[in-house]
Amino acid sequence: MNDSLICERRGHVALVTMNNPPANTWTADSLKGLKVLVEELNQDRDIYALVLTGQGEKFFSAGADLKLFADGDRSVARDMARDFGEAFETLSRFRGVSIAAINGFAMGGGLEVALACDIRIAEEQAQMALPEAKVGLLPCAGGTQNLALLVGEGWAKRMILCGERIDAARAEKIGLVEEVVARGQALERALELAEQVAQQSPVAVSACKTLVQSSRSRPLDQGYILERELFVDLFHSEDQREGVNAFLEKRKPEWKNR
Repeated sequence: MNDSLICERRGHVALVTMNNPPANTWTADSLKGLKVLVEELNQDRDIYALVLTGQGEKFFSAGADLKLFADGDRSVARDMARDFGEAFETLSRFRGVSIAAINGFAMGGGLEVALACDIRIAEEQAQMALPEAKVGLLPCAGGTQNLALLVGEGWAKRMILCGERIDAARAEKIGLVEEVVARGQALERALELAEQVAQQSPVAVSACKTLVQSSRSRPLDQGYILERELFVDLFHSEDQREGVNAFLEKRKPEWKNR
């Protein structure tokens, strides 16, 4: 595993820390490493949730190191855009629940990786922006698409076209983050949510996530059909029988993720 990404398994939760001081910027190696790591976690049936945070107290992540783009090399730009896209799209398709614990500045690709997660918890001092147009670039790791999905076109345009930076309180108000916590508490709260995930059937959670995200690319009437199909598919799983019988027997279920 690349040293700029630290993965610690805590029961059914994978805690992934971006560790590239001083600003936890992304590199080609760390982006490739994130893609490989998520694919490995998808194969680990004991992992139900992933929590992503930044090392240190100031930065969640400042995105890409602009020095990479200083000489205008289009081949570098193409390679980095591909690496960013593949990494964050793989994270978005993570089988379980992904939670971003935003513990500081989340800028550019640093905000885009949080947007690729299912849930975002931000500390009160956190600042968020997609400032790429200020330096003649644009968000190329899902930012223009995922931000608009979360907050609507109006706020997406304010942040991207006007370069507006927002604080945690505003982010919660517009739906960019789901919860704001005190300084130093984002990771603890994210891990608490991850533990809540472990109380549910991981097979059912994965199916539910697929359905919620399917609305991005499917008409509503097709979503209704898929919902019913995946409901019936759950009856092929051990977890379905375990969950229903545990409830009827008034005991805690023992999930197998199968």
